[in-house]
Amino acid sequence: MDNIGPLVTLLLGAVIGGLVVWWWRLREHQRVTVPVPPEPAVPPGVASLLTILPSSAVLVGDDDSVLDASAPALALGLVRNDRLMPPQLLEVVRSVRRDGRIRDLELVLRRSRSALSLQVTARVAPLGRLVLVLAEDRTHERRVEVIRRDFVANVSHELKTPVGALTLLSEAVAEAADDPAAVRRFAGRMHSESGRLSRLVQQIIALSRLQGDELIHEPTSVDVGALIDTSLDRVRTDAESRGVTLVSRVDPGLTVPGNPDQILVAVSNLVDNAVVYSPEGGRVAVMAGHARDRVTITVSDQGIGIPHDELDRIFERFYRVDPARARATGGTGLGLSITKHIAASHGGEVTVWSVENQGSSFTLSLPAINPEDTESLSDLWSAPMAVEVRTPEEASS
Repeated sequence: MDNIGPLVTLLLGAVIGGLVVWWWRLREHQRVTVPVPPEPAVPPGVASLLTILPSSAVLVGDDDSVLDASAPALALGLVRNDRLMPPQLLEVVRSVRRDGRIRDLELVLRRSRSALSLQVTARVAPLGRLVLVLAEDRTHERRVEVIRRDFVANVSHELKTPVGALTLLSEAVAEAADDPAAVRRFAGRMHSESGRLSRLVQQIIALSRLQGDELIHEPTSVDVGALIDTSLDRVRTDAESRGVTLVSRVDPGLTVPGNPDQILVAVSNLVDNAVVYSPEGGRVAVMAGHARDRVTITVSDQGIGIPHDELDRIFERFYRVDPARARATGGTGLGLSITKHIAASHGGEVTVWSVENQGSSFTLSLPAINPEDTESLSDLWSAPMAVEVRTPEEASS
């Protein structure tokens, strides 16, 4: 009996030890076989951030593959077949991955031979082990810069001509002080040049105002017939001196909403050009009528016409079909550009038809006022625009 106690103790210890070993091995087995979730390719929150960024955003992995891209980036053409484009941008991504330095660059993207090039600025920055590309389409801004630079250059050139002429004429007057006939002759030319300079400055100011104020805020009802009569009266003396006949045919009751002074300027520019470019014995016709929900005002002449390859340029600032004639008549080259902006600000347009050596027809089309409409002009002009709100997912679909 004395030997049973130690034996039981030994057996009990062996059992407990076996249980401990078994439990330990089971725990180790469970620890090994528990699956470890893989680390996400895109860090949490980054994918959501890409969907709300207004910029074009692309997330590039360590193997140069595109892990995620925003809808604007896809539309811009920065991703093709899950690869970053163009190759120059990919080289910058690799450099950023190597040294971790943020880089800025400018790119010119050409989608096809027929499409316009896109000018894009990009910032490439490290994001952990990934690289983030943010891009902005600057094409419109660059074009505006070019237009503004050209405009300033053209204004400087146009102002230099009359200012230089006035300087020379003033010197001539001083030298001819003892010759009354010469003084009168030079004074007349100074008056002509100062008038040209005044018209140029006034039209530059008018064009700047039109470009800064896109829409008419307080439109009134404009009587088209009365407006055409006024524009014809303004040029009647000049037309008679040139032997040009003025005729008009206007449907009764034509009214349009807008600024009467601006619309008068637009029509007067067309009528004045028609008279200036008409030959002696020619005829200028002004016709106005309804065309569905529009009022059209057409000014036709029998002048020199416009070459077909120049039709797209005649509404450019300072562009002249016949520079010599424009200088002789004091033309500034801004009239048609002003007319185009006035038409656009009134919800209309101006179009041209022309055959060289036969004549031209310019048509100003503006929204008509319906006499049966009970809404006020302000309500018609300032009606709220429909606004559609969409989620980023809907916008990208």
